[in-house]
Amino acid sequence: MTAGERRAAGRPGRTGRWAAWAFLAPVVVYLAVFYAYPLYRNVELSLHDYTVRSFVQGDAPFTGTANYAEVAGDATFGPALWHTVVFTLVSLVFQFTIGLALAVFFAQNFPLSATLRALFLVPWLLPLIVSASTWSWMLNSDSGIVNAALAVFGVDPVRWLTSPDWSLWSVIIANVWIGVPFNLVVLYSGLQAIDPAVHEAAALDGAVGWRRFRTITFPLLRPVSAITLLLGLVYTLKVFDIIWIMTRGGPSGSSTTFATWSYRLGFGNLLPEFGRGAAVGNLLIVAALVFGLVYIRAQRRQALA
Repeated sequence: MTAGERRAAGRPGRTGRWAAWAFLAPVVVYLAVFYAYPLYRNVELSLHDYTVRSFVQGDAPFTGTANYAEVAGDATFGPALWHTVVFTLVSLVFQFTIGLALAVFFAQNFPLSATLRALFLVPWLLPLIVSASTWSWMLNSDSGIVNAALAVFGVDPVRWLTSPDWSLWSVIIANVWIGVPFNLVVLYSGLQAIDPAVHEAAALDGAVGWRRFRTITFPLLRPVSAITLLLGLVYTLKVFDIIWIMTRGGPSGSSTTFATWSYRLGFGNLLPEFGRGAAVGNLLIVAALVFGLVYIRAQRRQALA
């Protein structure tokens, strides 16, 4: 076979290329319609001064980065940023820690472990509106079951949802409860992928219990832990349903995050501010993108190490 024939044989034919594009086309269309266009539209909204009239007629004046400047100078920006950071970090820490502890517990494969593990998935499977409404009832100051349980021990009723000191922590508790099953499932799968021979060799060397987990199990679980934390961070940054249903960002903005603030600006006011709402939403997108890039870079460093 000549060199030209070998090159021709190594190249896919026209039919093969068309088949490849045919399989790729649905994915490209899906990404363009449901990801690229909404992202473009959100950026476009944030760079114009949209009102209800101009939103319909499409003649909104271009304002550049004015909406971003107004958002950054708003009195709500600082508290909303702080609440977003606290809500995200505290939720991630407790979701991951509890999920990891449960994953290690269920990895023992005791009787009924599969049944109990399936029950832990219930909070994750429920619609968010159901979960948030349930927690609103449980944390109700007057008739909530949580305050009723505290009263048994002589503790005064806590205004979970109506006190500026407790509202943010209330939505964090609900979000942790909803997010633990996801961490449990992913981390349990990671534990199952670890070769049992590794643990057997560690036991022969005297590494058992906490020492084995710290020196053997957790380092091997690091890639799964990283992607679990990244996905949890991206999800938690954009949590809106739970906060809006339970507290609507109140009282007095004490549980307002960027997600609820963006919604209030765009849809919650009598005179919607679509541009400013889109600007706040884009800040969340940038934050998620930055953390995603950090994760990718860390993974590349680990692969080259």
